[in-house]
Amino acid sequence: MTPPPALQLEDVSASYGSFRALFHVNLTVENGSAVALIGANGAGKSTVARVASGLIRPSSGRLLISGSDFTGSAPHQIARTGVALANEGRSLFASLTVQENLSLAFRNAPSVTDPDAAMNSAFALFPQLEERCTQQAGTLSGGEQRILTLARVMATKPQLLIADELSLGLAPLVTTQVYEALATIRDSGCALLIVEQHLDHALALADEVVAIEKGEITFRGDPADVGEVTGGLLLPSGHPAAIDEPT
Repeated sequence: MTPPPALQLEDVSASYGSFRALFHVNLTVENGSAVALIGANGAGKSTVARVASGLIRPSSGRLLISGSDFTGSAPHQIARTGVALANEGRSLFASLTVQENLSLAFRNAPSVTDPDAAMNSAFALFPQLEERCTQQAGTLSGGEQRILTLARVMATKPQLLIADELSLGLAPLVTTQVYEALATIRDSGCALLIVEQHLDHALALADEVVAIEKGEITFRGDPADVGEVTGGLLLPSGHPAAIDEPT
């Protein structure tokens, strides 16, 4: 019997106060697959990520995690199912070392039964963190801090990783490294929902692309067909700046 998808948004609408951000959104991320969610500035991409991780409660519709209804559940309840949100922020303890930041994250993660193995996994994904394991996190470069934040999430081996604008502000070489790490955990069986402004990287990794405009899904299909989305919403994959959205 085929297991239910890692994530399903069924007819989801969501608002910020009186401003309605999503209109009847349907989105599915199958187990072990990667879905790229793209769209113009302010289209609603990050709102989808926040609904899926429990940060925003939908005003209507359902949020299903592995077939179970988590509509309206708190973020920590959703996190316990193996859902992790990684965004462009840097959730670190600046006065602690790289190793101490990782150890603290792994000690508090319900999915981590072997903190030492999780540490080794983090260093395998991002070798430069091992080189800086005794360095205070606050003294790392901006890109290195982003990598440390990401390593804390990835090494817990989530069932579903929601990656919201991870490459925002990163140097091209760091962005490439982040996506190599995403590919590694996807290949290990983790499902990915990628909200991204860099189309080349996102589409190279994705199994399916979903476009959103003004809070509504306007396109879904093969990444190779993204160039067929017209009307000013998207440019071809060589123009990543066309689909940036502030969080």
